[in-house]
Amino acid sequence: MSAFASGSVSGFDSLLEPGQAPRAGHLILNMGPQHPSTHGVLRLVLEIDGEVVVRVRPVIGYLHTGIEKSCESKLYQQVVTLTDRIDYLCPLTNNLCYVLTVEKLLGLEIPRKAQWVRVLLNELTRINSHLVWLGTHALDIGAMTMFLYTFREREEILKIFEMASGQRMMTSYFRIGGLALEPPLGLLERVRAFISGFSAKIDEYETLLTRNSIWMGRTRGVGVISAADAIAAGLTGPCLRAAGVPLDLRKTQPYSGYQEFDFSVPVRTESDVYARYLVRLAELRESVKIVTQAMAGLPEGPFKAQAPGIVLPDRDKMKSEMEALIYHFKIVTEGFRVPAGQAFQAVESPRGIMSYYIVSDGTSRPYRVHMRCPSYANLQSLARMVEGRLLADVVAVIGSLDIVLGETDR
Repeated sequence: MSAFASGSVSGFDSLLEPGQAPRAGHLILNMGPQHPSTHGVLRLVLEIDGEVVVRVRPVIGYLHTGIEKSCESKLYQQVVTLTDRIDYLCPLTNNLCYVLTVEKLLGLEIPRKAQWVRVLLNELTRINSHLVWLGTHALDIGAMTMFLYTFREREEILKIFEMASGQRMMTSYFRIGGLALEPPLGLLERVRAFISGFSAKIDEYETLLTRNSIWMGRTRGVGVISAADAIAAGLTGPCLRAAGVPLDLRKTQPYSGYQEFDFSVPVRTESDVYARYLVRLAELRESVKIVTQAMAGLPEGPFKAQAPGIVLPDRDKMKSEMEALIYHFKIVTEGFRVPAGQAFQAVESPRGIMSYYIVSDGTSRPYRVHMRCPSYANLQSLARMVEGRLLADVVAVIGSLDIVLGETDR
């Protein structure tokens, strides 16, 4: 982090607002491009008056990967591995949003067992993401112990992902038509062992932070944004629900079987850093409820749709039946054609509304893939939250947004 006197560094003034220079006596502060919350690479250019932030402008693009363009050169089934890398804290949520969109174009009916496993693993993904947020957010404000606690629990979730898919993070486990593999024996027992003790871990987190006077002093009344301004800025997810807006697509536009689950949507009205913390803690408890229901009522049946030429055949059949071997070879080498048209699907990621828009030209590769990622939209509200606040509040507010720069730049 470095500060420069106004007008002393070429190009900094224009990064605030075109045509406007810092006022006399103000400083231009360059925060970054190292992200203060270590969630990627973000640069903030701030105009400050002493310790008060007058104006702020995020500068993004340091992590641009060109993933959307890369999708156009991949077979539909190959794009799944790209979606893993958009938000590395919820790759399974990206997998789900993408495959649901392609399944709309194909008109595939997904078995209930696959839908329920998708829900179960997505809620574990939500817990995983919120744990990383809580640990790093607390670390930013000086609560180091919380980071060690949350990563202790996260490690067990990553082991569950590895057991199911063979990978700890970039799982590519959800596939067009269902799942990559049938859930292995012992998976539910391992999930049950984790979930059974996790509520007590949340109690530990609350004991450490919720009534901690230092934590409350750094978060209450900080980064406030009205519900109207939040909606105008495109804010979604826990940040919007902390402003009193009960928007959660799992309830309002259920997908993948979420309509069969009983859970609540946590809402607060204070709309500050502390409220966002409380909403996410409550969401951890709701995810525990959903995972418990998914384990208790997991349907029997196939884990993928019966769609020859689109869904890979079972490996046992591939080794013993010539027709299955031909289908496997053709899908892997040539892909499958998707009817011309367009489809849109939105899901509720840990950070807010994530949506995919796919255009098919009738070939085996998508003509266009566009992702609407919540971190990009949520970042637009940063200025409204920090302008007029102390410089020390900026890091707390950024952490409360829970942005991931991988999906912001993509």
